[in-house]
Amino acid sequence: MRFRHAKLLLLAALGLSLLVSLFASHLNPYALFIFYNIGINLILAVSLNLINGYTGQFSLGHAGFMAVGAYTAAVITNQFGVVNPAAAEALFLSALLAGGLVAAMVGLLVGLPTLRLKGDYLAIVTLGFGEIIRVIFQNMNAVGAARGLSVMHGWTNFFWVFGFAALTVYVVTALVHSTYGRGFIAIRDDEVAAEAMGINTTKYKVAAFVIGAFFAGIAGGLYAHAIQFLTPGGFGFMLSITFVVMVILGGMGNTPGVILAAALLTLMPEGLRKLAGYPHLGWIGDTRMIIYSLLLIVLMLTRPQGLFIWRQKYKGAAS
Repeated sequence: MRFRHAKLLLLAALGLSLLVSLFASHLNPYALFIFYNIGINLILAVSLNLINGYTGQFSLGHAGFMAVGAYTAAVITNQFGVVNPAAAEALFLSALLAGGLVAAMVGLLVGLPTLRLKGDYLAIVTLGFGEIIRVIFQNMNAVGAARGLSVMHGWTNFFWVFGFAALTVYVVTALVHSTYGRGFIAIRDDEVAAEAMGINTTKYKVAAFVIGAFFAGIAGGLYAHAIQFLTPGGFGFMLSITFVVMVILGGMGNTPGVILAAALLTLMPEGLRKLAGYPHLGWIGDTRMIIYSLLLIVLMLTRPQGLFIWRQKYKGAAS
């Protein structure tokens, strides 16, 4: 995706999300929630693509950043909830940004000591971080511990979800197409050569980690105010794996592909659930996740380079 296309996408998505939000009250609540999930997963997958796809790292802690943002935003709106609609919108935006900033700070604290590691070692460390975050929230009485936390306000809507989704795509695309952003590509292609050319690889990897964590925190805040109930178990290891699968299926470093993969993997389980409601297809309900897993295996075997790779722009990855 070229930079000029990202700018057009940002403007179009903001306008469309504002228009659709005016008619969202007429939509089925279940369908509305699925659309919210698509937008939230898009933010998470595209932000993780900056880390795993463009910078060539292997993070398994994205669900942890999402949890930090979700709980931070939920606590702020629960504490300072208002009735005035104008003040509510301002508070919600502030809570989302606060969730993103806290997640970014956590990403910085985790990234500085760990991003000198590579490959499997980095994956293990980030996996451990995600589990630590989950256990902390599970034992923190201030946010409901294992009982969960009720979120008083359901302020997530089309405008916020797809507006932030478009902003995420725009920022990531603009960044990797900038002069500074070429450093991410250089590190992915050959980290030793990048260091020999004077690139501070640790600085770039930490920057990617922090930016990815920021948008994951915002996605967490949107998720909290869509589902309106948070439990630590909802941010487990398998959620991080889901985001990694979206990046791999879409094509590492391929933003349009990751967008489509995020939508596909969000809709696929719901489509199987819908099929289970038809006569003679009830058996799908009991085996839905097995079928889902088998479909993923088939896709990975048949398209290991990514399902949505069309053209090469950078060595080893599509733009």
